[in-house]
Amino acid sequence: MSTTSGSEIAAPASSIVKSSRLVSLDVYRGLVLLMLCLEEPHSRWYEAVQNARPDSSFWSVVTHQMHHIQWAGCVAWDLIQPSFMFMVGVSMVWSYAKRQSNGDSWARMLGHVIWRSVVLILLGVFLRSVGKEQTYWTFEDVLTQIGLGYTFLFLLWNRSEKIQWVAIGVILVGYWLLFALSPVYETAGNPRELPLASGFLANWNVNANPAHFFDVWFLNLFPRSAPFEFHPSGYNTLNFIPSLAIMILGLIAGGWLKSDRSAMTKLVRLTVCGVIGIAIGYGLDAFGVCPLVKKTWTSGFTLFSGGCCFLILASLYGVIDVAKLRTWSFPLVVLGMNSIALYVLLHFLPHWIVDTSKIHFGHGFSSFFGPEFQQLFENVSSLVVLWLFCFWMYRKKLFVRI
Repeated sequence: MSTTSGSEIAAPASSIVKSSRLVSLDVYRGLVLLMLCLEEPHSRWYEAVQNARPDSSFWSVVTHQMHHIQWAGCVAWDLIQPSFMFMVGVSMVWSYAKRQSNGDSWARMLGHVIWRSVVLILLGVFLRSVGKEQTYWTFEDVLTQIGLGYTFLFLLWNRSEKIQWVAIGVILVGYWLLFALSPVYETAGNPRELPLASGFLANWNVNANPAHFFDVWFLNLFPRSAPFEFHPSGYNTLNFIPSLAIMILGLIAGGWLKSDRSAMTKLVRLTVCGVIGIAIGYGLDAFGVCPLVKKTWTSGFTLFSGGCCFLILASLYGVIDVAKLRTWSFPLVVLGMNSIALYVLLHFLPHWIVDTSKIHFGHGFSSFFGPEFQQLFENVSSLVVLWLFCFWMYRKKLFVRI
C-alpha cells in the first residue's frame, strides 16, 4: 500500500478536467462510496423511518432501495459490490497502459498484480475480523473477491475483445452448469428464513449448492473458533468466479472508453450493452432458467447487474466527460479518488465520530429532525466528517494506493 502525490491524479478540480483521467469513473466510485457511508454507523436506519412513516410512498421507495433484497431480485443497494468489480476492470485499462508506457515489462506488471491481489485478500480478511475474537477467514466481501479474481483479470488485459467476450461466456455458462447439473440438496442452514425454490431452481437454494459445499471444505482449512457449517446469508467464496465476469465487462468498457472512437459511439456501445445485459439477466430469471440472486452471484445476476453498471457509467460519462457538466460532481470526486482509504476508515471511524459528537453537542443534537431520522442524521454527520478528511487528503495530494 502506498501514498501517491503525483500531479496528474492529485491536481485541483480544474486541472483534473483537462487531464487524461476518466473523471466519470472517479464520480462513479465516489457515488458508490457515498452509499456505503450512508450505511454507517447504523446499517438499519431505514427501519425507524419505515415504522414512523408507513404510508409515505417516497420513503417506502427510498428505504426499499437502501438495503439488500432478501433473496431473488435486485435493488440499488445490490449494485454496490458489482459496481466496485466493474470499476476495477475499467480502471485496469488506464492503470496498466500507463505502466506499460513507463517501460514496465509484462513480468514486472504481473508481479505487481499478484502482490496487489494478495494485499486485497488479506486486507479484506483483516477488516472482516474487526470485533472478532480471532482472524475471521471468509472471502465473500468486496476486497477479497476482487483480490481472488484480479490476477485472472490481468491475464485478459490487452487481449483481443473477442477473447474477453469468450472468457465471459465460458465463466457464465460454466458456472450455471455447475449449479444446474448438481443434485438437489436440502439446505444446510437457513437462520434468516430466506425463501427456498422448488423444482429446477432449487439447485441455487441457500446453503444447498456446490459453492456452499466448497466452503464447508475450504473454510475449515483455516483456524476457526468453531467449524464452518454455512453462511447465514448464503454468500460463498466461489462468488468470485462469476463476479470476475463483471470485472471483464469493465475491462471491455474501459477499452472502449480509452479508444479513439467518437464519444457518441462509446455512449451507444455502453448503453446497448447495458440494455442487453439487463434484458438477458431478467429474462433468465423470468423464464426459470437461472434465478437473479446476488448472494450466490448467479449468472443471471451477473448479467443483470453488469448491464446496470454499463448504464450507470454511460450516464456519468455522457454528463461529465462528454457534456462537461462537472461542477456538481466535485464532492464525489473527492471520495472516489481516495476509495481505499475511505473504505478502510468506514470500518473504524463512524461510531467514534457519532460518540464524540454526542459528547460535545449533546445527545439531543442528532434527534433535531425527529427520532425517526436520528440514525440517518448520525450517518450523514459521520459522512460529512469523513468527506472533510478525504478533502484534506485531496488538498494535500495524498492518495492511498495498493
